[in-house]
Amino acid sequence: MAARLKIPGLWGELAAEFAGTMILILFGVGVVAQVAGAEIGDHDSIAWSWGLGVMLGVYVAGRISGAHLNPAVTIALAVFKGFEWRKVAPYSIAQFLGAFVAALLVRWNYTEVLHAADPGLTIKTQGVFSTLPGNGTLPVGEWGAFRDQIIGTAILLFLILAITDAANTPPSANLAPFIIGLLVVGIGMAWGTNAGYAINPARDFGPRLASFLTGYGGAFRDQTGYLYFWIPIVAPIIGGVIGAGLYQALIGRFLPSAATQEPGELPTTEKLEANRG
Repeated sequence: MAARLKIPGLWGELAAEFAGTMILILFGVGVVAQVAGAEIGDHDSIAWSWGLGVMLGVYVAGRISGAHLNPAVTIALAVFKGFEWRKVAPYSIAQFLGAFVAALLVRWNYTEVLHAADPGLTIKTQGVFSTLPGNGTLPVGEWGAFRDQIIGTAILLFLILAITDAANTPPSANLAPFIIGLLVVGIGMAWGTNAGYAINPARDFGPRLASFLTGYGGAFRDQTGYLYFWIPIVAPIIGGVIGAGLYQALIGRFLPSAATQEPGELPTTEKLEANRG
């Protein structure tokens, strides 16, 4: 008897988003705790570990939920790719909860190290859990960080759509998560200065809340005292929609239907003309 196809349903998808986002944050927040608390590693190790976290999180959740792991991705896919709007809020909540639980685990595990490095749990180590304008030390203001998060998330969504579009030239052999991980490494190395490249509302707000509940009284404010927490929520959502829209306008609308070509096949001029016709 043939095995019956198992369809996960919404709860299965939410469990996958929770688990995938948790894996992402365990690696991402964990590496920053190690660098800031124990001075083991540097900016490059942070960028690589965040990228690895994204890659592994996508491998965990991709088959079941599509591995959005990011409300900006979920909203952009609803706007441009037909993702069901009724799932946007549940996906976003699952992503936030995954990030929150993972950050609590990092906070618990690195308790001794963080208290030794920063007994008062101040702005010095607040950046372990949440982003700050100018990474807490450089002369970048709140609106500079807002601009930065729009641009960084637009880059992220533009390239995620390019990498995963079946009508384009997607990676074969299940390599898309690996390539998306490299994308996040690249964003971290090129766009990490102005605002710590949150590019993900759940990635920032979940750990920010976890740190606030475990002793970081200033977690919702930046180094100037400004109530900063909303910027890494709102700006990535705007940037994600812009990036996905640009992909659709500049690339997606000119591609042939995915049904007219084999996976990995380069679209030909003939197929492009047939698709336009």
